[in-house]
Amino acid sequence: VSTQSTGELWLEVLFVTSGPVFMTSMPNYRILTLVILISFSVLTYSHAKEKRKQVTINAHDERLSNTLLDNSSEDPRPKAVKGTGHKSKLRHSKKPPTLNHWSEARRKARDLLSNLTLEEKISLGAGVGWSIGRCVGNIGNIQRVGFPGLCLQDSPLGVRFTDLVTAFPTGINTAATWDRELAYNRAVAMGEEFRNKGVNIALGPMMNLGRVAAGGRNWEGFGPDPYLVGEFSYETVLGIQSQGVIATAKHYIGNEQEHFRTLSSSNIDDKTIHELYLYPFARSVEAGVGSVMCSYNLINNTYACENPKTLSDLLKRQLNFQGFVMSDWLAMHSSINSVLAGMDMNMPGDNTFSKDILQAVNNKSIPASRIDDMATRILAPYFLLHQDSNYPPVNFDSFHPNNPSTDLHVNVQKDHKNIAREIAGASVILLKNSGQILPLTNQYSIGLIGSDAGPATRGANGCADHGCVDGHLAMGWGSGTDNFPYLVTPLDAIQDAVAKLGTSSLSWFLDDWDTVGAANAAKAVEVAFVFVSSNSGEEYITVDGNDGDRTNLTLWRNGEALIRAVADANPNTIVVVNTVGPVIMSSWIDHPNIKAILLAGVSGQESGSGLADVIFGDVNPSARLPYTIARQRSDYPADVVYSKTGPIAQIPYKEGIFIDYRYFDQNNISPLFEFGFGLSYTTFKYADLSISQNGSDTHVHVSVINTGDRAGHEVVQLYVGFPAAAGQPPRVLRGFERVMVDKGATQSVEFVLQKRSLSYWSTFSQSWLIAPGSYMVYVGASSRDIRLTASFTV
Repeated sequence: VSTQSTGELWLEVLFVTSGPVFMTSMPNYRILTLVILISFSVLTYSHAKEKRKQVTINAHDERLSNTLLDNSSEDPRPKAVKGTGHKSKLRHSKKPPTLNHWSEARRKARDLLSNLTLEEKISLGAGVGWSIGRCVGNIGNIQRVGFPGLCLQDSPLGVRFTDLVTAFPTGINTAATWDRELAYNRAVAMGEEFRNKGVNIALGPMMNLGRVAAGGRNWEGFGPDPYLVGEFSYETVLGIQSQGVIATAKHYIGNEQEHFRTLSSSNIDDKTIHELYLYPFARSVEAGVGSVMCSYNLINNTYACENPKTLSDLLKRQLNFQGFVMSDWLAMHSSINSVLAGMDMNMPGDNTFSKDILQAVNNKSIPASRIDDMATRILAPYFLLHQDSNYPPVNFDSFHPNNPSTDLHVNVQKDHKNIAREIAGASVILLKNSGQILPLTNQYSIGLIGSDAGPATRGANGCADHGCVDGHLAMGWGSGTDNFPYLVTPLDAIQDAVAKLGTSSLSWFLDDWDTVGAANAAKAVEVAFVFVSSNSGEEYITVDGNDGDRTNLTLWRNGEALIRAVADANPNTIVVVNTVGPVIMSSWIDHPNIKAILLAGVSGQESGSGLADVIFGDVNPSARLPYTIARQRSDYPADVVYSKTGPIAQIPYKEGIFIDYRYFDQNNISPLFEFGFGLSYTTFKYADLSISQNGSDTHVHVSVINTGDRAGHEVVQLYVGFPAAAGQPPRVLRGFERVMVDKGATQSVEFVLQKRSLSYWSTFSQSWLIAPGSYMVYVGASSRDIRLTASFTV
């Protein structure tokens, strides 16, 4: 109730009260009439009150339209901060396309369409079928007009089903850097590889929110906070498309678990879908994303790929999306209903879609104008990104990699291992460092314990789509993967570092189940590293009883017992956790011999190198948690629905906008490690917080002083507290900057809060509003480590 206007509340009262009356006997018509009259009176009063509030807000230029987008030519990325200290130079800065650019692309598309038959127009949205063609998705060519067709290929971390490509750090590790520039550089490098393999459409980024901690594909995306996910989605789309490759925003929308992903309904209210799940897609549209992939699940009991509310209203009307909507693979259930709802392309395609659509147009079930719209939307990104001019042809074969006539084994890696390694190091989160045991400096003997430290017995690519548990974990499993060109394990990298130091010795014990042997190995060294992991992936592969989603949030491969055995034996135990998401640490974290904990995530081919860079101090850790680590699983607001009673599993999003840290803060639940948390080898002080106004923008300035003995990055985070009328959590993330600060130096950081930063979605008025009143600004090092506060009034 507190999140609604009076008008919204009484509208619900009308529906809830009058509904049962319709199902009772006729004499109740007087009751119904009275309810309607009272409700209408209150609604009229409330609407007038709401209108007065809108007029007041309008006078301050704070009233927002139905869309988050302003469609201006200005780059909506937050203002950059000087001196961020990146190793990899920002090589390809590019602003998003404007509506004028899209208009010209549509004109070119219409010119081509004027020469096509109806059948050819339909073929632009009809995939040719699975494994028919070189790519995971293929649109056939139209030779008579010189259209070469389209290649669609996974994944969000690299080019799938081919070789000589980079296995980049995962989305969740990229988010752990809290660094927009690193995300952009990664996307540019990925875009180069997709382009040079001849891929037209890259099937990423993934921007589902990780609503449930055990969600199988959370690691593909950027976490549970819509603002954080939106910023990384924006940079990723911009970077991929800077190379002329069409990016794909997926999975639209509410695809938050793998169990029953084709037989479940995500039941999401209007406010929640706008403020949380739609926001990353809105940011992708702002970046000019060319395609959106509709998901497997139902939304409010209508399949996502035939849902006119989400496709035509929210995406194409409210967000003014200019590109095309493709189905997830086999996610279309009805060709006619899907096309009418707003789906433009069926993937991977079959032999009936074109026939069904052609027949529907001929019998006027589908207007011909819809086919023109569909074809125009598919061709517009093709022309927008100049794929009609000197675009490389496909040079690999997903299904026949050993056929020399179709797979040319083109090496597209260039120097991309450098950005992969930088992100791997920048995404290692230091959770604990008692007595400053890290970085290692003069220890004479080091032990590595646990199979996660070493190589897989079957090789880095020994399992299809990485669907197994074997050796070091550097990505999850499923279609969101690619092949490792090589995998630097912690054993590889730490051994190289020890060899270069020349002052230490290294031993290892890689058996997870022989805890006696592990304890003996730990006793023999000065410092014992114990490596543990937790994995997940996509539902078509079951690994160790996990059908995509994790069945629990504990460690795999005897992890807890291994940690206790090592910690009991060695007073200088350091735990390294490679995981796809949060794990419950309560059973071992307070062991007095555990001196440090490193959360290394799943960081791709340079995983071991990035970890070693942090362990030996070549990189000062600056990563921050992109999610909350709870003390116990039941502390999270929602969980995977693992069973169903009817044909369709009903998944109620009853937590609304209160997910992850929002829920913990709202309910005063103490996490083990809060959202945004992470330690450094140096220390920082915050000072001089100030707020100023510039038109409708609010500028927040703060100084960060490095008070420690070494240079390092600090991730400065800004949270906003809303007036009560907005119905928001106590604090929501609205800004972040990762800045390099030299020892003893001061860095000035500026945040710009735009109208969208202060807005909330009004279901009653169906628009974005700004509640008048006092707004709190919280600046700090995490969602709970708040260093400075201030306020301003709207």
